[in-house]
Amino acid sequence: MATISPRYDDQNIRIGWQVRIRKRGFPQQVRTFRTKAEAEAWARSIEAEMDRGVWQDRSEAERTTVGELLDRYAREVLADKKHCTPELSRLKTLDDAFGRVAVARLTSSAIASFRDKRLRDEGRGGKPVSGQTVKHEIGLLHRVLKKAEREWGIALPMGLPTEKVQAPKLPQGRDRRLQGNEEERLLAACARARNPWLLPLTRFAIETAMRAGEMLETKGTADPETGERPIQTTGLLWKHVDLKKRTATLPMTKNGTARVVPLSSVAVEILRGLPRSMDGRVFGTTYEAIHLSFTRACKRAGIEDLRFHDLRHEATSRLFERGLNPMQVAAITGHKTLQMLKRYTHLRAEDLARLLG
Repeated sequence: MATISPRYDDQNIRIGWQVRIRKRGFPQQVRTFRTKAEAEAWARSIEAEMDRGVWQDRSEAERTTVGELLDRYAREVLADKKHCTPELSRLKTLDDAFGRVAVARLTSSAIASFRDKRLRDEGRGGKPVSGQTVKHEIGLLHRVLKKAEREWGIALPMGLPTEKVQAPKLPQGRDRRLQGNEEERLLAACARARNPWLLPLTRFAIETAMRAGEMLETKGTADPETGERPIQTTGLLWKHVDLKKRTATLPMTKNGTARVVPLSSVAVEILRGLPRSMDGRVFGTTYEAIHLSFTRACKRAGIEDLRFHDLRHEATSRLFERGLNPMQVAAITGHKTLQMLKRYTHLRAEDLARLLG
């Protein structure tokens, strides 16, 4: 039974209406509203849910802010991850937008407004925030809310609001590959670079399809081209390379798992020609330095719109052109799904035509 009573301040001025619901088998529910109509509507809604057996206690969701959930997620979930810099950055963005909002008050319309605003924001380097970035942010918010509902005892009677929000439209993935004599020109320009590691690293990337962050030490600095912030790593180490077995072991990758990369005879030849550094790194340079050197090399070679990460696309496509099947290629590149592998594979129509005979 719901009881609705007026609330007064110290000067006996009515400031709202308090609803108190007492029903056997349920905890007492108390809430204050500005108008009596709002109080009556809420009371009817709660009593109807109790009668239908679908009522859930909203008190925890009303007392807890989204910011508190984000903080708890960082402490209890991300603390166990070795590489969580991107997630921490996304948590800060979400906290700026929703930190003070009660979990019970977080709506799909508010999240949709956040999505649209973020897509209009200016990101690093003056470029607009990408749809992929916004998708990652909303996806992280979804995981936080899901964790809160399933494991932290915070009921969301209206469901997960993130499920009702349409994901931002993503641009078509890059399909840039080396064309004509670009590879020859690129390698010649790399050979003239001040950074002596650029040439062997570029050749090694084309042979192995390894990510720059898997080969090189990274400081977590945002990529000036894409705005993406890589995980901090030490890069490929000699102790993880077995030239006899022709393998390179990556103890920790972007996907959070280890991977053993088979090395071609050309890749082994490249490694044999490298000097050994005292710190154990295979390539004695950094992710940030190579990106700068690579950009300059492309400019010297007269090659436009080519990024170092495009070499991973090139290498992945070449693995298929060598006759490897999707499972074999995925084992080499580390792609978790065939959908992602497809995004990195760009087979030339003229090459397929030759296969057809």
